[in-house]
Amino acid sequence: MGRMSLVRSLVAAVMLVPNASAMAANTDPDWPCMQRKVPQLSLRQVWNGPELPPAAKDWSEDASVSALVEEVAARKLPIADAQRKIRDFAASLPAEQLAPKMAMLVQGMFDHMDAERSHVISGISRYAHRQLEIAAELRKEASDLDALRAKPDADQDEVERQIDQLNFDTRIFSERAQSLTYVCDVPTIIEQRLYQLSKTVSETLAAKK
Repeated sequence: MGRMSLVRSLVAAVMLVPNASAMAANTDPDWPCMQRKVPQLSLRQVWNGPELPPAAKDWSEDASVSALVEEVAARKLPIADAQRKIRDFAASLPAEQLAPKMAMLVQGMFDHMDAERSHVISGISRYAHRQLEIAAELRKEASDLDALRAKPDADQDEVERQIDQLNFDTRIFSERAQSLTYVCDVPTIIEQRLYQLSKTVSETLAAKK
């Protein structure tokens, strides 16, 4: 009974994870994070400079800008190093190319990192949806186990096997739920990085005037 009580306590605890988080976020049932779900950003959320020219949308056709976007967007690169790369890039440009190239850089960082962020958000929703499916499966396992244990002639070896299986499945569910709490921070991390890098561009342009 001690082992069974432990299993049931685990089941009860982890079943609350997706539902409580979704209620806290006040959003769709497949969104498990405390942070509000914002599938896409707008440029004005991260860029306080002048309106970017239409030509900035061609950033991917500029090899130097495209390469820099890939470099600074990578979260493995410390933000200070990414900011230094932006400043070094600006310093390497002829005066007449500074404004158009930096505009392309801002547009490129936004397009790249907003797409990455949206991809992460879609992945979180899929992961959370699977958690809800697993929760339903766990409830069924617990119900089946209750039915088995209620039988007078229940095979105790089978009871033990099902208890072990439920215990294992519940712990996997709990570990997945724990991992989800860390993943939920990623969209915000990307957004904050994008804002910081865009601000670096703005400050660099202001210093050149």
